[in-house]
Amino acid sequence: MATPTKTRGRGATEDLAEPAGPVAASAPPAAAPPAPVVFVLYAYCLPVRGARRSVVCDLQRQLLHFIPDALYEILIEHRGKTVAEIKLHYRHECDTEIDEYFEFLEREDLGFWCDDPESFPEIDLSWDPPERITNAILDVDADSVHDYPDILGQLDDLGTKALEARSFHRCRLDELISLLAAAAHGRLRSIELVAGYGEELTSEALEGLAGDWRRLSAILIHSAPAWRRRRWTIARLGTSVEYVTETIDSPRCCGKIHPGQLAVNLETFAEARRFNTCLNRKLAIDARGEIRNCPSLPRSFGNVREVSLHSALAHRDFPALWSVNKDQIAVCRDCELRYVCTDCRAYLTDAADRYSKLSSCTYDPYTATWNSPAADAAAGSAHDAQGEIR
Repeated sequence: MATPTKTRGRGATEDLAEPAGPVAASAPPAAAPPAPVVFVLYAYCLPVRGARRSVVCDLQRQLLHFIPDALYEILIEHRGKTVAEIKLHYRHECDTEIDEYFEFLEREDLGFWCDDPESFPEIDLSWDPPERITNAILDVDADSVHDYPDILGQLDDLGTKALEARSFHRCRLDELISLLAAAAHGRLRSIELVAGYGEELTSEALEGLAGDWRRLSAILIHSAPAWRRRRWTIARLGTSVEYVTETIDSPRCCGKIHPGQLAVNLETFAEARRFNTCLNRKLAIDARGEIRNCPSLPRSFGNVREVSLHSALAHRDFPALWSVNKDQIAVCRDCELRYVCTDCRAYLTDAADRYSKLSSCTYDPYTATWNSPAADAAAGSAHDAQGEIR
């Protein structure tokens, strides 16, 4: 029988039979050079550049970490490079600052060191839910004559997930129960109630309401006496409840931008990159029953007592503002907070320009300051609690 052989070199063969005598031990294979180690941001930590500074949005922990634009450049333009390569790119003129940047990233737990960054793909930021309408507003005042079962039934047919019901007048408890009962068997996942203070709306009554209607995610009671001012969360339900002294008596009370209202989450971030975070797939019914994109916008697409929500939605102009995103809006497109901020096209600095900045926003991305004392104080508190490097 022929002796097995293996090819070696240029076609030479080597006998694979047992050697006749002792042979020298073969040298161990040369160790492969270590793979370069680079810093990789966690998938949920997404940098956004601004005019004066940038920010890393931690969408999982819902935190903002403000950073210099130089660090943004390192994270984006030099992604996948080692620290040594980055320092060489800047001709070793910024070595100290670069070391400080990576110490900051480690300290705030924004990423990790690894030798195979290609194994950690970026997060999918596509946004395309199946619902025709994802969220709705229903306004009510003392003269409203809404047919709650009919309206809630139509919203359910459209796949609506979230509803904000706003009562501008002093409410009785049975009014709120009547609205909630109409949504009892629908597909709404979240209901937020805004109601005017009435003596029946005690903290015990509101907690009972939340216990009976588990879809209630938030209750805000406005026009409350100062002694009632309070905010708490019902632990067993996760429902937030708040009494405020401010009066909310019309749609004009919305559209305010404040550091405490920033929405640092994956859904808002992904939607904001392509769509308007306030109006996209939204439908509103004002206190008179007029169907609008937003109760504050002047155009009506018919009254809900005469026109179905499906018909209003089918109008070619209804979705016209849905795709007006922050990257198209003057000033906003230079703001590092643009993907975690809501937007309103009802109150603009230039009413004739749909791409002008929201008039109630006091943030200036060119100086990185809020131009109102209350907003400045809130922003300062947020910065104290979160990572920031200048």
